[in-house]
Amino acid sequence: MSELFVDTSAWYPLANPREAHHTRLAALLAERVRAGSRIVTTNLVVAETHALLLRRDGRRVALTFLDEVFREPILVESSTPEVERRALHDWLSRFEDQSFTLTDAVSFVVMTDRGVREALALDRHFAVAGFNLLV
Repeated sequence: MSELFVDTSAWYPLANPREAHHTRLAALLAERVRAGSRIVTTNLVVAETHALLLRRDGRRVALTFLDEVFREPILVESSTPEVERRALHDWLSRFEDQSFTLTDAVSFVVMTDRGVREALALDRHFAVAGFNLLV
């Protein structure tokens, strides 16, 4: 089964129909789900997206996102101290010229470990890290 990683930069407009990229991202995501892809994200991305939605769009939108993100075919990978240490060593320390966040770096570790090469993201850090952006 192929897998597609989804980042906060895509989850936020997917959860908010007023966002400029909503329609295009929703179509790309629906196409991949129809093709049988598993959607992968991390608990750090979920927390980051929830906080962003809560601040910008309110409690109801943020709770709806949480309810939907924990359903099939979405797999939420939980970060661990070991994954976070690897994120620090493999990404944050090595790429001093980049402003990767810990959430980004954990995403990169999870993607690498799972063999995921494609990301639904508007964050160009994924391309800089060597992953293919669908957008």
